[in-house]
Amino acid sequence: MSDTKKGGKQVGAARKASATAAANKSRSKRSQGPRAFPYVRILIGETVLGPGKVDLLESIGRTGSISAAGREMGMSYRRAWLLVDALNHMFPEQLVSASPGGSQGGGAKLTDYGRNVAAAYRRVEARAREAMREEMAAINVPIDAD
Repeated sequence: MSDTKKGGKQVGAARKASATAAANKSRSKRSQGPRAFPYVRILIGETVLGPGKVDLLESIGRTGSISAAGREMGMSYRRAWLLVDALNHMFPEQLVSASPGGSQGGGAKLTDYGRNVAAAYRRVEARAREAMREEMAAINVPIDAD
């Protein structure tokens, strides 16, 4: 008999039950596998519009500032400004309009066109996610909700 009594409890049985539960949990994680998600990048000319630039646009829309948007995303003002400049040159209309700082403050505003670009990108992402969900269901790959 491999089970031993200790304080009225069977230690071996408890150990076996614990090991079985751990094995089932591990098997369950393996059978689910990693969750997939679309990573949409749209090539416009020689420049890419992707989730990072769209996140920056949305952050500028919320904060009203390139500097604050950069801080919110953990990037320097210079990096944020260069991305905004690239975005403004990527499209036929300006996405972000900025006024210089100084004693009066300054700021940045997401234009209506910029809002439309960000919204269109998010719609493309949602459609890609739905297409992935339909196609990957046949091979049991779960897709992240968003």
